[in-house]
Amino acid sequence: MATVDLKRTYRDHYTAHTAPSLVTVPPRPHLMIDGAGDPNTAPAYTDAVTTLYPLAYALRAAVKEATGDAYTVMPLEGLWWSDDLSTFSVHAKDEWRWTMMISLPDAVDDLDAPALLDRVTRANDLPAGDRVRLERFGDGRAAQVLHVGPFSTEPATVAGLHAFIAEQGLALAGTHHEIYLTDPRRSAPERWRTIVRQPVAAP
Repeated sequence: MATVDLKRTYRDHYTAHTAPSLVTVPPRPHLMIDGAGDPNTAPAYTDAVTTLYPLAYALRAAVKEATGDAYTVMPLEGLWWSDDLSTFSVHAKDEWRWTMMISLPDAVDDLDAPALLDRVTRANDLPAGDRVRLERFGDGRAAQVLHVGPFSTEPATVAGLHAFIAEQGLALAGTHHEIYLTDPRRSAPERWRTIVRQPVAAP
């Protein structure tokens, strides 16, 4: 039996630096839940996060039972947008739309995942289990940077990332993507580490 550290396996996609860089991220299985509203106040956001983790650990246990190998459960990730991207604002959080998700290994494709997710949802009365789905997702070609500090200071990091993209002769494409490497409940805000990723394309 082996324990696989997926953050090391996918190192280039779960490690970033404070200087922006370009990456290419292929599709992988993800647990996903869609929602809308301010993540600080919307019950739907809390429901999504508290539902994703039990399901992710259940899939991990099932993979271990099937293959003998365990893997580390990956960090929470989020896709963020608004219906009208031209008016998207970090200050209008009530208008945000989002997909919260956790990346999974390809081994979950060999499981009867829908039946497992339904069973675990019912057994634990998970609040957003009826909205969860298993879907392959990848950013493709993207620019990314590491943001260190509270979310309130992230706009400057995003602006720097967008400037880097323009300097590379590329345009924004796809959805703003964040990967939360730090558990906010266990660290001071100034120590939070978030990968900020933006898909790109030729203009």
